[in-house]
Amino acid sequence: MHRRPVPSPRARSVVAAAAAAVSAVLAGCGGDVSSTRTPVVVDGTVTIATVSETPSFNPYSQFGLSLAPYAYDSLVDVARDGRVVSGLAERWQAGATSASFTLRKGVTCSDGTALTASGVARSLRYAGDPRNRLVGARTTLPGMPFTVSADDAARTVSVRTASPYSFIVRTIGLLPVVCPAGLADPRALDRRSEGTGPYVLSGYASGGPYLFTRRKGYAWGPRGAGNAAPGQPERIVVTVVPQESTVANLLLTGGVNIAMVTGPDRARLTGHGLATAQVPTVVGLTFFNERSGRPLNDPVLRQALVGALDRKGLANVAIGGDGTPARDLTAPDSLCYSDVAAGNLPSHSAVRALRAAGWTKNARGRLVKQGRPLRLRLLSSADFGSTLPSVAELMAVTWQALGVDIDLVGESRNAVVQAMYGSGDFDVVVGSSPGPQLPAQLVPYFSDPPSSGGLNFAHVTNPAYDRFVARALRSPGSASCADWNKAAAALLRSADALPVADGTSTVYGYRTTFAVVPGGRIVPTSIRLHR
Repeated sequence: MHRRPVPSPRARSVVAAAAAAVSAVLAGCGGDVSSTRTPVVVDGTVTIATVSETPSFNPYSQFGLSLAPYAYDSLVDVARDGRVVSGLAERWQAGATSASFTLRKGVTCSDGTALTASGVARSLRYAGDPRNRLVGARTTLPGMPFTVSADDAARTVSVRTASPYSFIVRTIGLLPVVCPAGLADPRALDRRSEGTGPYVLSGYASGGPYLFTRRKGYAWGPRGAGNAAPGQPERIVVTVVPQESTVANLLLTGGVNIAMVTGPDRARLTGHGLATAQVPTVVGLTFFNERSGRPLNDPVLRQALVGALDRKGLANVAIGGDGTPARDLTAPDSLCYSDVAAGNLPSHSAVRALRAAGWTKNARGRLVKQGRPLRLRLLSSADFGSTLPSVAELMAVTWQALGVDIDLVGESRNAVVQAMYGSGDFDVVVGSSPGPQLPAQLVPYFSDPPSSGGLNFAHVTNPAYDRFVARALRSPGSASCADWNKAAAALLRSADALPVADGTSTVYGYRTTFAVVPGGRIVPTSIRLHR
């Protein structure tokens, strides 16, 4: 087994997401649980830890999307139980190809101007225009063209998609809305906020911290929530803390008030009266490079590699204990979640197909085909999850025993993403994802034309997946789930991806209470600071 570091060039194109996700695109189960019964702090400051820097606050960029809820609202929101609730829109209706949203009265932007239906329409058009190359917006919006119209007198915004789409409200409706002042100079959105949200970005430093200050008069949050209740912080400071062990120390000492922890440091946070909310995740979401000329373009080889793995052992390593092998590509609380892994993932019998496909072992016990030994480059990054390098190492040991020569590479987040979307110099990449809430949000990763510069970094081509996706998109909401599950099953049968374990991350609060909604997002208006 070889370990060879790679250079760390800055990623040229990145995603929030699903695979080795930075994601944003990140699934969650929420609630606010706390043992604290102390009085609340009026006009206080809450410090929230995050693992990575935010080089752009544009809510349509990959990096700005995660912090957008503090300064931006969407047409609708999602409650802790996963139901769609009101946001900027007080009511809405939707069909297979269209949706209409009626705005609340009295909504204002952070510069004091009134938000109109035409202002919302302009924001949606800007986000959806492929010429703007807005990676963060692409992870939220439908993967198809749509048109937007507005009626300012009726306060309505209407959307029509080019073809049927199952989740118009849960995609376009959840996109952050940028006010007209921000669209007049989009480059300025990297360093300032121009939204309707409960806070305004008021301080920025390279590498953090990022300061948000509470707006006055805000009253149009989820279900009409405001931001002036006793205990709601006057200031929110987001600070960058990459190491989970340091995050845990800061939670115990009060150096930060809110942070997510995913690894073994959670054990020492138990029993200290911290607020907690569990966020279901997919740990070890693994992709295989199917580009022409790479070894894993061969489906027989991919299936053999997956079939050789001890999934229970991998899950135990991924969780750092007694793990459950993942049942789906999405987290357990996502829409359409089902046990699609059972009966669809390749079994150990797939290894026997290697000889028929021309693979034999040489005198050194290495797999060869037409005289060429099989060598694979396996990437992981602790930046995606502290256990993932160990997951990758166990995969490497298994495949080495099969006769594969492995270059096992642990690198930074940016270096791994650069290999995925830039150089293409990888064969397997092990990532971690909260898991998108909608199966449709995975489609760009498996169906984008490989030459388009889109999100299909592994160059997956799976006609069965595409066929079931096309069928699923014609049905609204949960009525489409049967076809979405057949689509996911097609990916697993072809070994286009492998989810390792169903896991959880935990959001902790020191002297704070808060709500977390599906996707793992903290609701800004729910935060309360206690003495």
